[in-house]
Amino acid sequence: MKKTLILGASTNTARYSYLVANKLVRKGYPIVNVGRKEGEVAGVPIEPAVNIHDDIDTITVYVNPQHQVHYYDYILNTKPKRVIFNPGAENPELKNKLREAGIETVEACTLVMLNTGQY
Repeated sequence: MKKTLILGASTNTARYSYLVANKLVRKGYPIVNVGRKEGEVAGVPIEPAVNIHDDIDTITVYVNPQHQVHYYDYILNTKPKRVIFNPGAENPELKNKLREAGIETVEACTLVMLNTGQY
């Protein structure tokens, strides 16, 4: 199963990152929650963007583009196979940096991808 890092994880039950975390866990995907505030989602603690994980297949982004610059090095150093930019998180600058590093980028809704078998 594709280990997924959720960038912008939130304990707010109305947030898509919260819904995706729970959906991924229900479907058997291992997850890492990364966010600004402490807490737990889908039984997994939210951690700050400090520890680089070397086993991440996908990073799904729920951070607005203007706040993503702080995460550029973290994302690139994690070296995922792909990064999904969810609606509202699209970022051409980061997308170019990822492509230059050989990382696949997708602009899509992770929740829709999970619901339609495209994940």
